[in-house]
Amino acid sequence: MSRILTVFMILGLSAPAAAPGQDGGSEAGVVSVAEQIEGALLAAPASLRSDAEVLGSGGDQRDGDVLTTLRAGTNGLICIADDPEREGFHAACYHESLDPYMRLGRRGRDRGLDRSEIMESRYEALRSGALSMPASATLFSVNAESLSAARLDPPAEGLRRLTVVYLPGATLEGTGLPGRPEDGIPWLMLPDTPWAHIMISH
Repeated sequence: MSRILTVFMILGLSAPAAAPGQDGGSEAGVVSVAEQIEGALLAAPASLRSDAEVLGSGGDQRDGDVLTTLRAGTNGLICIADDPEREGFHAACYHESLDPYMRLGRRGRDRGLDRSEIMESRYEALRSGALSMPASATLFSVNAESLSAARLDPPAEGLRRLTVVYLPGATLEGTGLPGRPEDGIPWLMLPDTPWAHIMISH
């Protein structure tokens, strides 16, 4: 669970990758652009994959972000490639309205801020008007031991999917949801905050 929570608090991924257009297989410490795109899209619902934007390393610079654009998209979904320097495989996709929130987290992590410092920087940006949260937005993620394990159909044992629905300001009383995980049912994390969100495990 700690890995999942870190993703939603920070979602900052940066790692060495092949040069743009190098779409061959992986080498030690290097992941091709094609593999980054393939892995990132595993987090998205199948119906949204073909038109999603993909961010990772080795593509076109993205306006000061720590990630770059590996593939442009048209459907409002942004997918983040796995960081090969971190243990296991993780990919996530989120609605574009969450991008300022996620980008701020990535920049903070790149500067060496810890989780609490990143959240405080987000609160400050919210107070100053530099950041605003959408009324609602969705994030999808997938975790597995490796990209190979994430590719398997049917899924390999240990593969975990999570859907997160952001509802800023949502409360336990207003949603009728529990405030902690219970038998795999949806629950509300960080209730009554700008970052309140429903966690749905698959």
